[in-house]
Amino acid sequence: MHILNFSPAYAVYTTPVTPHKHREPHRQQVMASLSERSSTRHSKIPDFLVGPIRQPMPAVGLGTASHPFVEEEVRAAVLTALELGYRHIDTAALYASERVVGEAMADAVRSGIVASREELFVTSKVWCTQCHPKLVLPSLKESLQNLQMEYVDLYLIHWPMAVKPSKPHFPMKREDIVPMDLSGVWQAMEECHQLGLAKMIGVSNFTTKKLQELLAIAKIPPAVNQVELNPTWQQKKLIEFCKDKGIQVAAYSPLGGQRIPKMNPVRRSDILEEIGKARGKSVAQISLRWIYEQGASMVVKSLKRERLKENIEIFDWELSDGDRLKIGQIPQRKLITVQNLLCREGISSVDISDVDVLEM
Repeated sequence: MHILNFSPAYAVYTTPVTPHKHREPHRQQVMASLSERSSTRHSKIPDFLVGPIRQPMPAVGLGTASHPFVEEEVRAAVLTALELGYRHIDTAALYASERVVGEAMADAVRSGIVASREELFVTSKVWCTQCHPKLVLPSLKESLQNLQMEYVDLYLIHWPMAVKPSKPHFPMKREDIVPMDLSGVWQAMEECHQLGLAKMIGVSNFTTKKLQELLAIAKIPPAVNQVELNPTWQQKKLIEFCKDKGIQVAAYSPLGGQRIPKMNPVRRSDILEEIGKARGKSVAQISLRWIYEQGASMVVKSLKRERLKENIEIFDWELSDGDRLKIGQIPQRKLITVQNLLCREGISSVDISDVDVLEM
């Protein structure tokens, strides 16, 4: 395993990584540009205290799922985000971005944008094809090798569903879905934590029913549940359940997802636009501020510096009671479902209806 050990002052590779020579000039330009601006830091993103040991988790992080995936774009986005003050980077085995994330973070340490590994918060996830008791730990070790790190701060079960073992991919064949051994998989997640390879463990896309199943058998409760959450899918029942159980909710698709603007339910919301105009804020900022006021952290995705900057300018003001009342009246619609992950044809022998329960 090629491990990148971050020390307080610099990074040391146990085995050098061969650079992509044809991309190096662009990479050097990005690093030079960021180094010039590194002395101008924006205000610190606040933390939520998460899990039994109350570990700090930044309120806003950068998501690195991108379709189509372009290495240099994602690398530049990570470096720009870190320079702006982001410290949480969210990746997954499925995204194919772990290696790029690791390289970008190493570059950030070497250039002085980030002081050390300990300043960073890294999340990764185990995909459905590795949601088997004997595959969880090897999957994490592979992720760590890609990241060139000794540990992740948070490791999540990506979906509460198991598929026949294979490389992470989607869409997946319906006939490849198999019964998930939740107890065995979670014991493997707990082993990842006990070995120090994951500082915290959690889940993603879990409903209250799935969380109840997990809490009934878990020795170490999940620290985080990362779910679709924004003003057009507010997850009120799930948020209250997680608060009661001490589980931190983290939002993905906080701005409605990567869709054509005319089809994006958040960006086309008249209510959010009206509030934004009255407050002198963008629709995106109104959405993100609303999420923050629910006590949820979030991962946002953008390749543009101005958008990345805008997305963290949400902490020195707040919504009014009237704003919150209006947002509470927005029609609700869930966009991300397990059906998005599956091929249209084929028949599953496993009932997965409880994975997509619509909880209002």
